[in-house]
Amino acid sequence: MQKSDTVRGADRAAQALRAAGIETVFAMSGNQIMVLFDAFLDEQINVVHIRHEAAAVHMAEARAQLTEDVAVALVPAGPGFANALSALYSSRMSESPMVLLSGHAPVARIGQGAFQEMPQADMAAHLAKASWTVENPDGVAPAIAEAIRIARADRPGPVHVALPFDVLCADTEDGAVPAADAFTPARNDLTDADAQAALDAIANAARPLILVGPTFARGNGAETARRLEDATGVPVVCSESPRGTNDPCLGAFAEALRDADLVVSVGKRLDFTVQLGAAMAPDGTVIHIDPEQQELDRSGAVFGDRLTQAIKADALPAAARLIALATDPAIDAGWAADVKDAVTHRPGDWASLTGGPDGPLHPIDVCRAVQAKLDESPDAVLIIDGGEFGQWAQACLHAPNRIINGPGGAIGAGIPFSVAAGLTKPDAPVIALMGDGSMGFHLSEFDTAARANAPFVLIVGNDAKWNAEYQIQLRDYGPQRMMGCELNATRYDQAAVALGCEGGHVARADEMAPALDKALKSRRPTCLNVSIESHPAPTVRRG
Repeated sequence: MQKSDTVRGADRAAQALRAAGIETVFAMSGNQIMVLFDAFLDEQINVVHIRHEAAAVHMAEARAQLTEDVAVALVPAGPGFANALSALYSSRMSESPMVLLSGHAPVARIGQGAFQEMPQADMAAHLAKASWTVENPDGVAPAIAEAIRIARADRPGPVHVALPFDVLCADTEDGAVPAADAFTPARNDLTDADAQAALDAIANAARPLILVGPTFARGNGAETARRLEDATGVPVVCSESPRGTNDPCLGAFAEALRDADLVVSVGKRLDFTVQLGAAMAPDGTVIHIDPEQQELDRSGAVFGDRLTQAIKADALPAAARLIALATDPAIDAGWAADVKDAVTHRPGDWASLTGGPDGPLHPIDVCRAVQAKLDESPDAVLIIDGGEFGQWAQACLHAPNRIINGPGGAIGAGIPFSVAAGLTKPDAPVIALMGDGSMGFHLSEFDTAARANAPFVLIVGNDAKWNAEYQIQLRDYGPQRMMGCELNATRYDQAAVALGCEGGHVARADEMAPALDKALKSRRPTCLNVSIESHPAPTVRRG
């Protein structure tokens, strides 16, 4: 059918996305949004059509982290929208700039019991930075520009915009695409006076420490953290795990944090990840620089007079200002070395850990083979899902690009993350690790991977149980009180093959490296089902 010359709300949506540089949208189709699929054709916006709405949000989250810019997910109204909410929370906690667009019941029928009518904006408002419903076609393009601006602003994160079916289908009278500056947020900069006061406090401390959050875990943020450490001489530690100070990636950092007499938080929420302050020295002082007033207010309530500065400013620009004003570091080199030793510490006996000669593998056997491949590429992508197997991976593996399940602590995003990573960095090796429990959430996205031809290797550590919960039962209730956490020893590689991808099974340690090498060389989405021993997540302590 020939497209008319009229400009619909949907056309303005597509034009606004294109103006923002969006070339790919991760989407689940549905009645209310097929007009958007039609509009995307004219703007040459690619749709990665997924199998579950939460996966669309997870894919946008991964793309946002790897590009350090806004990515977009699109889901239908009602139940489809509701399916995406858990993933929206994960994106918020991981500080991933993304926009969730959802279909919506016709605005003219709201309150009349329309098909799949639901208070979507109100529901998402609890999880997103902002959430609203567009009420007329002329407002579509400005709403998308505003959503992208908010997603990029202060602490990056998700924004939700509901697009009612009649608004998308109606012709616009104006609604032109906003100018480029409408997509760009204003900055809340750290003043020189506040920056110098923080630097003076650092200079007067014996054991200062700088904490940064997930925004500093990737790309420009990670480079800024390194420069901040060099400029000030103060150890800079990034925390982005739900295990907080007990994150195996951070080794024995908990010991160093307890010894710090000054903690400077730059964009790091001082929340459960630092045990609401209990993980820090009880007589130490705190400086908190954060873009959100509610975070500063919470720190004030927790630390009282120990909070010597509470400064509202955007984290990355604030770090840049501290770097610019810092003079020659006068920090005790012994303290900095001790913090580095704590973070990098791993028990010496790990080097000898291995499974039996006939399998199954110890998690470290898997990590040895993976790290060797990650080391071969300057742009490798490492993805780690949650669970006990994931904690071993976090403790043992590093890569130029890393995505984990983030402070929200949800599991199951490993496959959607991998699809997005394979499409975003198609020339880099993408290796993901997740447990067999997590595999159940989004196994069907292997179908998406096959259709999109997204190259990655997903390693399933298969011990036939929900091991994190199994370990809780074993520790807290005893071996006679185990129930409900066992799984079948499913061949997930065969399931991936059935969904159009590649697969392989690894039963012994000497099979791991060859299987991984073959999978990477295929440049196809591949699942390696690896039989592993059940071990609790590592807890790293010195001495």
